Amino acid sequence: MTTAQIVPDSEHKGLVARLPLPWRDYALLARFDRPIGWWLLFWPCAWGVWLTGAGVQWRLLLWLLLGSIAMRGAGCVYNDIVDADLDRQVARTASRPVASGRVSGKAAWAWLLGLCTIGLVVLVQLRFAAQLVALGSLALVAAYPFMKRITWWPQAWLGLVFTWGAPVGWVALRGDRIEVLAALYGGAILWCIGYDTIYALQDREDDSIVGIKSSALRLGSHVKGGVAAFFGGAVGLWALSIWLLRPDPVALLALLPAAAHFAWQVVTLDPEDGANALARFRSNRFAGLLVAAACFVAGNA
Repeated sequence: MTTAQIVPDSEHKGLVARLPLPWRDYALLARFDRPIGWWLLFWPCAWGVWLTGAGVQWRLLLWLLLGSIAMRGAGCVYNDIVDADLDRQVARTASRPVASGRVSGKAAWAWLLGLCTIGLVVLVQLRFAAQLVALGSLALVAAYPFMKRITWWPQAWLGLVFTWGAPVGWVALRGDRIEVLAALYGGAILWCIGYDTIYALQDREDDSIVGIKSSALRLGSHVKGGVAAFFGGAVGLWALSIWLLRPDPVALLALLPAAAHFAWQVVTLDPEDGANALARFRSNRFAGLLVAAACFVAGNA
């Protein structure tokens, strides 16, 4: 991959670009310039809520959206604190606020605490069982930045963390039919492994030099087949989840638009083109919406 194909980690677009310094650096640190992250964190929450059959639940969804924005930001700040030395060695991440020295470590920890406070406000809006489920993700979140140092599959760990909203959304409304939730969550994990493998394609050369491990490196020339398998497995588990909840072949048709979108991602993916990989990764915001629509139809029709 050539230097011209490397897409900067932070492109200073939109409202973030208009913020005065140093506010801009704190916004960049929490990735507010890249909303794709909190959409990917939020959609599994919506899947869990809508598959319960409890209706739209706008109030709950808005709280979960706020929590997704805050906690995704907190996770990014924590990740940048832990990975500052590694980030300085990767072209795409060298300009991050902590890695570049524009934000000090102490200031980053203070910003992390502020974002977690917002997350706490969201947490207390949930019923007690959902609060316990949400808190159960903290150990997974804390361990994630270290996974790329010890396993070729940090994307699998990210899958556990980044789709935790599915069980939170489900348990916020009901505590039964755990088999339905398990299939939904399992599919979400595979979806995350698939899209984050696509994302990791941008850094393969730098990662191999620095010693960072990833599924994109592990799969090598088989990366398209691997992504296809992850997405295919995700659709299969989501179909199982819907079938366990509502054994009606017609209900499964709701997943066809999402399945077609994943097929498009795989067919058009160019592993050697960073811009192509980033565009396919970002398209998962729309894929998450399609799965959410399927969950709503299956749960509430």
